[in-house]
Amino acid sequence: MSDSIQGKLQADLVTAMKAKDADTLSTLRMLKSALLEAKTAKPKDAVLSADEEIEILQRYAKKRRETIAEMQKLGRDDLAAKEQAEIDVTMRYLPQPMTEAEVRAIVLEEIAATGATTPKEMGKVISAVMPRVKGKAEGSLVSRLVKESLG
Repeated sequence: MSDSIQGKLQADLVTAMKAKDADTLSTLRMLKSALLEAKTAKPKDAVLSADEEIEILQRYAKKRRETIAEMQKLGRDDLAAKEQAEIDVTMRYLPQPMTEAEVRAIVLEEIAATGATTPKEMGKVISAVMPRVKGKAEGSLVSRLVKESLG
């Protein structure tokens, strides 16, 4: 395993086993499984890059957020709390997310750099912003801020 997220995940898995922390252990196993599944989809000797690992964990957290929304609609706050706990464990392995103000500043910089003035040019701005915030901000936040700024 690489020394990045997978290495930390394995060490924390052992710690959770020793502490008999079943909830954390379950989440860590799911994360490890997701990373292993992505690795097996690659050629035999290939390893996941740090960016790929982050992307996989972000997808996992996003799925949990979507599940929380569904559970809250159904009035199942008990299940939503369990999903939130999984997100909290997952966030330990992701880079610190950017604040909305930080993302807004980058959006405004890229709007100025690209010369975009209308909502029709959202795609151009979003494609310039996303590489700068990759792994630190969700696409939905970027999209909303670009739309507000151009609208």
